[in-house]
Amino acid sequence: MTDISELKFNEQGLIPAIVVDRVSRRVLMQAWMNRESLEVTMEKGLACFWSRSRKELWVKGETSGNYQHVVSIAADCDRDSLLLVVEPDGPACHLGTESCFEYPVWESQELGDFTLEGLYSLLEGRKKELPEGSYTTYLFQKGTDKILKKVGEECTEVIIAAKAEDKAETIYEIADLAYHVMVLMVQQGISIEDVNRELASRHVIDHKVKQEKMT
Repeated sequence: MTDISELKFNEQGLIPAIVVDRVSRRVLMQAWMNRESLEVTMEKGLACFWSRSRKELWVKGETSGNYQHVVSIAADCDRDSLLLVVEPDGPACHLGTESCFEYPVWESQELGDFTLEGLYSLLEGRKKELPEGSYTTYLFQKGTDKILKKVGEECTEVIIAAKAEDKAETIYEIADLAYHVMVLMVQQGISIEDVNRELASRHVIDHKVKQEKMT
């Protein structure tokens, strides 16, 4: 374990802290900590920072209720910045968004990665704007019953492809199923984070039954 005395605070006695969601691993925010706020964080298990504008300590969520329960704290190789992994009670941003980093500046067309979050955001846009000629628009306009029917059909296609042991076709059909399930999620107001947290809350334990000979 790294001792606080090994950390390199700047001339103002501060160190930058990056906050990451435990489940989604998404960067939620960046703030500043001093030695006291770091000690409070470790003592309470709640993220506490130093406000440079107000010149005082502030526990994230003390006003909004959106506390950040700290899972772990790590220092970088130079010991001059921190990474906090947290379980948030609500949005990190004061504007009500999950993350403070919601405003794209630039993205490489060649290297930009596909993400489920990106697809989900696209589907949300389709539902809001309903662009003409879009298959997704068609699904949203038809409503939940149509979306459920497509989810059922794609489930069947996955089963057929898997039963035939056709890996490529199974992958194709799983992708179709995933897309339609995400359309359903947007329709029902279920976020990727909702599903991530549900999965994270489950613990699978293998129980071995020991049979004892009756005597």
